[in-house]
Amino acid sequence: MTEIDIEKENKAIAQEYKELLRISYQKLTESDKKLIRKAFDVAVDAHKDQRRKSGEAYIFHPIAVAKIVASEIGLGATSIAAALLHDVVEDTPITVEDIERLFNPKVAQMVEGLTKISLVQKDLNASVQAENFRKMILTLNDDVRVILIKLADRLHNMQTMESMQEDKQTKIASETLYIYAPLAHRLGLYNIKTKLEDLGLKYTEPSIYNDILGKIKETKEEQDAYIKNISDVLKKSMDEEGVEYSIKGRPKSIYSIRRKMKAQGVSFDEVFDKFALRIVYKSNPHEEKFLAWKIYSIVTDHFRPSPSRLRDWISSPKSTGYEALHITVMGPKGRWVEIQVRSERMDEIAEKGYAAHYKYKNGANEESGLDVWLNLLREALENVETNAVDFVEDFKMNLYSKEIFVFTPKGDIKSLPKGATSLDFAFGIHSEIGVRTRGTRVNGKLVPLNYELKSGDQIEVITSPNQKPTSHWLDYVTTSRAKTKIKNVLNEDTKKIGEEGKELLTRKLKHLKITLNEKTTNELVNFFKLKTSLDLFYRVGIGAIENQQLKDYASQKSNTFISFIKNKIKRSTTTSNEEINKPIVNNNYDTLVFGKEHDKLDYKFSTCCSPIPGDDVFGFVTVNEGIKIHKSDCPNAIGLQSNYAYRIMIAKWIDSSQEEFKAIIKITGMDSLGLTNQLTKVISNNMHVNIQSISLSTDAGIFHGQVTVIVQNNTILKKLITNIRKIEGVEKVSREYYL
Repeated sequence: MTEIDIEKENKAIAQEYKELLRISYQKLTESDKKLIRKAFDVAVDAHKDQRRKSGEAYIFHPIAVAKIVASEIGLGATSIAAALLHDVVEDTPITVEDIERLFNPKVAQMVEGLTKISLVQKDLNASVQAENFRKMILTLNDDVRVILIKLADRLHNMQTMESMQEDKQTKIASETLYIYAPLAHRLGLYNIKTKLEDLGLKYTEPSIYNDILGKIKETKEEQDAYIKNISDVLKKSMDEEGVEYSIKGRPKSIYSIRRKMKAQGVSFDEVFDKFALRIVYKSNPHEEKFLAWKIYSIVTDHFRPSPSRLRDWISSPKSTGYEALHITVMGPKGRWVEIQVRSERMDEIAEKGYAAHYKYKNGANEESGLDVWLNLLREALENVETNAVDFVEDFKMNLYSKEIFVFTPKGDIKSLPKGATSLDFAFGIHSEIGVRTRGTRVNGKLVPLNYELKSGDQIEVITSPNQKPTSHWLDYVTTSRAKTKIKNVLNEDTKKIGEEGKELLTRKLKHLKITLNEKTTNELVNFFKLKTSLDLFYRVGIGAIENQQLKDYASQKSNTFISFIKNKIKRSTTTSNEEINKPIVNNNYDTLVFGKEHDKLDYKFSTCCSPIPGDDVFGFVTVNEGIKIHKSDCPNAIGLQSNYAYRIMIAKWIDSSQEEFKAIIKITGMDSLGLTNQLTKVISNNMHVNIQSISLSTDAGIFHGQVTVIVQNNTILKKLITNIRKIEGVEKVSREYYL
């Protein structure tokens, strides 16, 4: 670059810095300005030799990110400084320790969080990408502002992607639509969400994006005239009522027009509500609600509303803090128009999300919607053992799902994601209530735990101190909070049964003159083709490993173990390299089932990702080849799931030793005092047996009973029948059927 160009560039940098201070949402004190100036100077010096792919000085990027943070997100001086410095640790010799020494621990912590997020390798498969996203979300535990700055960084990167290779543009844009836009939506940053979605569409479906953009420009003049027509009618009445307000037209985003065209199968011209009017009114806090409904009355005096499309987010704000009245009315020429009514305070919260939330927070002890959501998020992050892809899917569902509003028995209102069940509600009240849920009543009527709730439902949770979650509960819930807690409890139970199983195994092996130690445990794990020692102890605990199987192990150990090893070595030497390098199949996941009912169907493995038992998979119904099984992180997964969602089948590997079966036991005997009590006591004292139904009757001194139980395997059922036979007065116990 020539000297003149450098001078011109330096002037442009200085101008950008002044603009940053001018547009800040927060009032900056002198100490704030000093902090920002110092961060600016350090960033300019650190990036002085770097340029972006477009050729411009790199420093323009951190300044642009800081401007988004300052004006669109509305954060203060600490965040602006962190935004200016967000790339220095990753791209220059400056360390986090240097930042802490030059500034303060808070700025250093935020820059470190941003650096961790950025240290993501570029070409990753879906599961590793999901793992990195989970790590990014973990930073929310430290400071939500880290994610907000990351969103600003992503927005500016999306705005300046023209000079990138096409494949990288598509990858970054897909990731933005998949994760960052929903995250912006959930944090109440609707402006940023809209920009991210439109830019995401621009690079993933450029022809569609350009086509819609062109049509919007073509019809702009007509739309402006239409909006002016409505505005003029409303202005006259509102002026007469003495309301202070402003009205502005707002075209629907390109992405939302595209989504509507896709969902309804219509063309651009058939999307009627392509624009909306926003009325923003001045009000003191006490009159906000009154004025909103007054404006509603004025609007509906002139234009007929659609009752089914009234959205009252003022009486029941969204969990992001969003408040507004959305009225859809029939405008001139028979067109539907959405009119949004907001106070200036509501408008600020809608634009700035998190930052405005705290500006208007009433009282130090009041939890905002965002605080509540962050607390729920922290609970979801507790279970670090969750599969990363499952975590991202659950997280995404909770980010983008529409909300429903339901009531507690006392009339308190609670928000839940659309599709939530009565069991989700129980966990939403408190985790301990969730795990003790025995049943639920909705609007006074007893309903199953997987009953899907609707807005306006009133739910009562019936609990029992003896109730515990089962693996089926995971199919009954949709929220990540409920899933995480259920998995934690199931894992605790598995460990407890494992401890009991270890003691039992020690005694059983002692009879066979074998000591249970690390070597024996490893041999048994291999013998039964299991994965871990806990798998072994758990199976002994539930009775899935019988005495005869242990005798087989002892026999092999003492007589044929050496020849067994020799044969293995002999076989392995004749095996091709290809066979040696094959992945070890996790044999305890031996059955593939489909859907919530765990149906067993015919299937074939796809060749594109070569799944093996134990992998996270889904089924895809092909036209000619039946059901094909793909890994969840298959390269074709996103394409199949987005384009052919109706042909996707839920599929998972199960351990057949842990399947639950239903059995009906018929009992006859002589009727005697306390027989019924003894019978139910024996059944309930048998671990791992759940009573599904029980029917008892007597006829002239003869006792008849029928008990339907859920058991995990035949061994447990045999043990239960033996114990029932021991009850005094019982003559006959037979199994009607066992599935």
